[in-house]
Amino acid sequence: MSAPIKVTAADFDQLVLKSSKPVLVDFWAEWCGPCRAIAPILDDISAEYGDKLTIAKLNTDEESAIAIKYGVTSIPMLNVYVNGEVVKTIIGAKPKPALLKELEGFI
Repeated sequence: MSAPIKVTAADFDQLVLKSSKPVLVDFWAEWCGPCRAIAPILDDISAEYGDKLTIAKLNTDEESAIAIKYGVTSIPMLNVYVNGEVVKTIIGAKPKPALLKELEGFI
């Protein structure tokens, strides 16, 4: 059982881009209602599938340089990284079944 990890500009390369397994990065902010709505869903997915997929959270207010680098214009935005590359982008809050369907190839 694993919980989402917090990533920052200081450890983004190591924890996300150099990860040996796929990483879903949740670009979020404290003030974002939909971000808060999907947080427990991402906790559940992390607990259930953490052995296959790492869930990471990046606060766009605290880490705006990374958000700008990856073109985050709307949150929540979920990027799936494999071997350092963005292979899937999911925009907006979705219910758990819809998120699991989007993540089928990675879990």
